[in-house]
Amino acid sequence: MAHIKEPKGIDFLIKSPPLTDKKRKEISELIHKMKNNIKTTRTRKRNTLTELVE
Repeated sequence: MAHIKEPKGIDFLIKSPPLTDKKRKEISELIHKMKNNIKTTRTRKRNTLTELVE
């Protein structure tokens, strides 16, 4: 992997404003919902495949 050098006068650091507690909680809830959705989708696919084989 190559190392990217910063050209003179250009800074690659991104400074975003800190998250509020409300935003942090919303993001955590969204991630939790997405993880649960992935788990149920995988389980449904496995069950469907098992039913087809039997």
